Amino acid sequence: MSGTLYLVATPIGNLEDLTFRALRILKEVDLVAAEDTRHSRKLFNHYGISTPLTSYFAHNEAQKGERLLAELQAGKSVALISDAGTPAISDPGFLLVRRCRDEGIAVLAVPGPSAVIAALAISGLPTERFAFEGFLPARSKARREALRQLRTELRTTIFYEAPHRLPATLREICEELGAERFVAVARELTKLHEELFRGPAKAAVEHFGAGRVRGEIVLLVAPAAAGAVEPATAVDSVEESLRKLRGEGLPLRQAVKQVAKAFGLPGDEVYRRALAMKESGARHQDSGQGKKS
Repeated sequence: MSGTLYLVATPIGNLEDLTFRALRILKEVDLVAAEDTRHSRKLFNHYGISTPLTSYFAHNEAQKGERLLAELQAGKSVALISDAGTPAISDPGFLLVRRCRDEGIAVLAVPGPSAVIAALAISGLPTERFAFEGFLPARSKARREALRQLRTELRTTIFYEAPHRLPATLREICEELGAERFVAVARELTKLHEELFRGPAKAAVEHFGAGRVRGEIVLLVAPAAAGAVEPATAVDSVEESLRKLRGEGLPLRQAVKQVAKAFGLPGDEVYRRALAMKESGARHQDSGQGKKS
């Protein structure tokens, strides 16, 4: 019988974030394929893992993938890890997983740390709907074209970005999406110098333009604002946004439509919440009149 390929998530910074299951799998498998064996050796030494390591990275993915496939077909178990986080997410692994699936070899996920999810969770940006776009293009022209597509994007969009390119990218966000577009920048997640910046793009330019940017970067761009609704990154809830628009005299259906777009929610859900607010307000008013009488 063929073996099993395990996709094992490893810490993105803090070594204590390795799960018990991940530790057991890394110790039990016959071979671990790592993006950078020198980097992974630090993790292995910390936890006393003695399993053989082999390199598996972008430039040897096709050739090494055939070897790993042969090991799996021979009944060996293999764990795939990246330098940090979940393998095959903006890292090598997709081709091997697809080959294993085509060959009927079992592929199991050993979930754990993910920079994308960690950054989104602490960003304060809308989490109901989001899109992960990997790395932004390195060249300015292509990067600007990618950013232009976010002008009407109604989901939170997440990117990885190189620290040396971050200041330029933030300036381009100001120029392509507007200086008031909300962003969040998560830097060095789970590490000693972890930082989260959240605010308008123009403020981010000032913050990160003061000196050299270091560390791993996750860049999040807020959904496009709709009409008079503030960016969905603001502290306002759906109900607060509806209340503001209604107070400005906007008809109910228009207010619902704008809030639904700003928060990336179905229109019928926002409409139900608007009706519930209306009913609650009516009951409160009736109660107040009853007390006066």
